[in-house]
Amino acid sequence: MNRRASLLITTICSFVSCGAMAATQSGSATTADQKGSTVRAHHTATAQAHGSRAASTLKAAKADNGGVNSSGVEQISVSTGTHSTNRKARDSMSPVSVISGAALRRSGQMNLADALTRTNASINVSAMGSDAGALTSAIRMRGLNPNEVLVLVDGKRRHTTANLYADSGPESGSTPVDLNMIPANAIDHIEVLEDGAAAMYGSDAIAGVVNIITKKQDHGFNFSGQTGANAYNGDGWNYQLNADGGMKLGQDGFLHISGQMYHTDHFVANNAHDHRLESSGRQPTYAYSPTYTGPNAGNIASNSNKIMSTPEETRENLAIEWGKQFTPGINFYGLITYAHRHSEAYENYRLPNVGYDKTGADNCTGCESIAPYGFSPLETMEENDFAATLGLKGDNFMGFNWDLSTTYGEDIDKIGNKNTLNTYYVNNYGSSPRTARAETYSMTQWTNNLDFRRHFKIGDVVPMTLAFGAEERMESYNITAGEPVSYENGGTQGYAGISPGSAGTWYRDIWAWYMDGDFRLTKKWELDFAGRLEHYTDVGNTENGKISTRYNFNKRIAIRGTISTGFRAPTLAESHFSAVNVSPTGASGLLAADSSAAQAIGATKLKPERSTSVSGGIVLEPVDGFHVEADVYQINLRDRIVQDTNFGGKTPYGSTTEGYIAAQAINQLASLPSGFSDYSDVYADYFTNGASTRTQGVDIKADYLFRFHKYGNLALSMSIDLNRTRLHHNGSNLNLADIASITSDNPRSKIILNAYYTYKNWDFNIRQTRYGQTSDMVQYQDWGPNSNVQYSNSALQQFINTPHWMTDIEIGVRFQKNWHFAVGANNVFNVRPRMMSQELNALGAMPYDQNSAQIPITGGYYYGRINANF
Repeated sequence: MNRRASLLITTICSFVSCGAMAATQSGSATTADQKGSTVRAHHTATAQAHGSRAASTLKAAKADNGGVNSSGVEQISVSTGTHSTNRKARDSMSPVSVISGAALRRSGQMNLADALTRTNASINVSAMGSDAGALTSAIRMRGLNPNEVLVLVDGKRRHTTANLYADSGPESGSTPVDLNMIPANAIDHIEVLEDGAAAMYGSDAIAGVVNIITKKQDHGFNFSGQTGANAYNGDGWNYQLNADGGMKLGQDGFLHISGQMYHTDHFVANNAHDHRLESSGRQPTYAYSPTYTGPNAGNIASNSNKIMSTPEETRENLAIEWGKQFTPGINFYGLITYAHRHSEAYENYRLPNVGYDKTGADNCTGCESIAPYGFSPLETMEENDFAATLGLKGDNFMGFNWDLSTTYGEDIDKIGNKNTLNTYYVNNYGSSPRTARAETYSMTQWTNNLDFRRHFKIGDVVPMTLAFGAEERMESYNITAGEPVSYENGGTQGYAGISPGSAGTWYRDIWAWYMDGDFRLTKKWELDFAGRLEHYTDVGNTENGKISTRYNFNKRIAIRGTISTGFRAPTLAESHFSAVNVSPTGASGLLAADSSAAQAIGATKLKPERSTSVSGGIVLEPVDGFHVEADVYQINLRDRIVQDTNFGGKTPYGSTTEGYIAAQAINQLASLPSGFSDYSDVYADYFTNGASTRTQGVDIKADYLFRFHKYGNLALSMSIDLNRTRLHHNGSNLNLADIASITSDNPRSKIILNAYYTYKNWDFNIRQTRYGQTSDMVQYQDWGPNSNVQYSNSALQQFINTPHWMTDIEIGVRFQKNWHFAVGANNVFNVRPRMMSQELNALGAMPYDQNSAQIPITGGYYYGRINANF
């Protein structure tokens, strides 16, 4: 080696060493609160074991600096939306948003689903759920049903909940992935892909993909604890404890374990007053529902009805992840998660005259009552959720990188009743059990994948990434009937159980094949083609494809666009679920679409949904560090599966003929209470391919980091989603309430403005969120103008939830190097949704629109959090 070459090598080595030292020094400036969400430089061994991108992840950790630069995470080498390597989020052909673990933590939210709504403008959640649906977390993306969102964990399909949202509304029929069953502290960051996902990951990814990337550190220990309450209400107290840590497995592997414990009390809306317990002075003259005059009348508080509330919940989560070299060039990896949850949700308060011994008389003065002051039934859920992924991956099979994996997931939900009774048992046997198991659900998903990828040049000119693979998936769904007392003769109060006529087990298999070609035609122009074939044993075949392209005019401006198709088969729950629910004033039955009872009132077998999506956008960097992205999109969704709630009740002229027919259909599943004769509030529903919709919108993101040197750093970011869904075809004659639930219960716009300032050991975060207008078509309830329109399915009134701003603030301080303490207030000014008029307020206990995905009903929330990282 000559002297010049030696000098050159020495110079390069010195430069690299200095750069590494600078990187180490820069990394040491990361706050204790921030360290938990970053991936360290020593991930090289981890990368070899698991295929992760250590160098690019280290760069992301520096750029994000634990969240100092809120845009830094956009420079992570993402794996979602592409099969290429070292692809940055800003360089993607379809819009990809990256949310760091630090940003999720600073949201102040106890649940992952709620944290996503505070950090991503296109994701929302409902104000509250109904019945068993209140016990499972669900996210809506771009205003579509939760079933249209595909959730991945480290690129592998996550199993869904077994708990079907069986009530009407925008989430009707959904069995989503419950994000809250994944330990939040196991998450490194989340990648959200909005377009072109169905052809790559699964045909049901119509609204987009949420890909959760887990931590893979092989050392260190992180701990955090948070507690808070809804101070204005004086309830809703909660706490969360998190711990995770990593260790080496030999010289070429890692093991990372994460655990979480969580509890939250009920939050109850404090402006709910049961009409039946109101004094006559408050009752409007047009109300037809009489004030309760039975035993203990006047001695029962009017706020005893707590149905407008959030569930009480206790949850324990665990995640174990590992990666290790199996043989040279082949790595073995795995991820196991387990979660247990107990939750309880209030149902409508029952008056003392429910459950009189030997009599069913209303307002029976002097009669013996099993509950002299009434009672509030609670619906309970004991849930066990677990998943396991095992895989092998290598980097040289005929020149291809390959990945062979199997993932098994199962969710088991035991739904029960607490503080309830069956009035038939009381009146005929003198007493009734006060607790009962209503039903048990189980959803199982077993997925096997084989994937190949290779980079090469076509004719030594055009760089290309070729990816292809196959997937086999088995799904099963089981419904086990409840205890007889829960369903016989109307069942238990608050929530009637499922009878043997609705029980069963159903299976299906899905086979899929895909191919993806990414071509860099020139240095500035890139083109991607993807195709996917799927075969469902119950609904047949589908072919989906996508074309994406991007052109970089220069480093300041680029344009991109995607055209794709999607296909969502009805879930096993949508096809086969049936149940009955009895309320204080009526009953409703959800009938399986392929059952004789449903077909008697017009149902037909469900078909798959089909979609066509188009998007186009521009990516700008007007000055260094100032990033702007704007993408327009349109999603045409045909044969959309919706709940037809149009059969039953009464007409504006007072006819209850359909209500009577609905009662007969319901009686095929479970008998209504004896003596049931008022059919004005009896409905029979079923799922149907009842609509075709067009969703149009714009996503805009911008961010900039101001560096004030010795005065700190200020990261500003903005995220806007403008969204509108219109009905193009009403195939099942949906009523106005059904149409509103799929077109206008999602905010027309959502804006998130965030400022994050760091100075020495201090950090300050302020977030302004604006929720746009939602509107709903609501039934006249017990205080409706007259008896002919009360509970009518056709005489409805529009309710508009006006736009609202919400302010969140967090202040943190680092001390003793490894500790970070923060206090925060979400919704500082205690802004609440607009209240409904009393004629639309069911029993006076539902003051807000529960279907609206707008500002939360919980008002101001104050919390404290401590983090320790070692």
